[in-house]
Amino acid sequence: MDRKIVIIPTYNEKENIERIIRKVFSLEGDFNILVIEDGSPDGTAGIVKGLQSEFPERLFMIERSGKQGLGTAYITGFRWSVEQGYDYVFEMDADFSHNPDDLPLLYKACAEEGADLAIGSRYCNGISVINWPIGRVIMSYYASVYVRKVLGMKVYDTTAGFKCYRRRVLETIDLDRIKMKGYGFQIEMKYTTYKLGFKIKEVPIIFVDRKEGTSKMSSGIFGEAFWGVLKLKFRKIKPRQV
Repeated sequence: MDRKIVIIPTYNEKENIERIIRKVFSLEGDFNILVIEDGSPDGTAGIVKGLQSEFPERLFMIERSGKQGLGTAYITGFRWSVEQGYDYVFEMDADFSHNPDDLPLLYKACAEEGADLAIGSRYCNGISVINWPIGRVIMSYYASVYVRKVLGMKVYDTTAGFKCYRRRVLETIDLDRIKMKGYGFQIEMKYTTYKLGFKIKEVPIIFVDRKEGTSKMSSGIFGEAFWGVLKLKFRKIKPRQV
């Protein structure tokens, strides 16, 4: 059976973390979870540790000292997952904006439909976002249009953070060369995957904004992504040297 791991970065997610872990473990398909915990002062790590005694073979956690950025959290998780021999590696938020019920759809896109990277897409089938202010919807949608035009990548939701990678993609990408840390990281990983010749498939999802906890979005994150995309266009993308 394929080994599957869901990476969930956390910072102050005490309202959500137990519910999201129990929901993922209730799904068919034997999904494991790796939490990347960035020193949350609200006790998120303690909740995860309590659950580890209940799910010792399925729930793992890496604790880091303080907020180090979304990108570095996922790269830490990617390296660990590859070393542990997982076949499929997922990214998912802790706040239920990504519906765990869609995890099997992303897995199916890779395992049965030939994708190397499956993206849970808000924009490949119109705009499927609930509870966002209209200004944020417009900004997010046109950010993806901007990325698509500049990079020539035929992906509608370029900043999506709900994804499934085949292990060989993460083994091929030189993770040391991934530089962006915020939502630009999501763009950089997709573009690198695309330039290395892997097959990308978008799976339509409905994105629901968080009900509990606080959003981590900031203007600095968007600034990094805007300028980072221009730099990406002129970067040579090479596979990792083994």
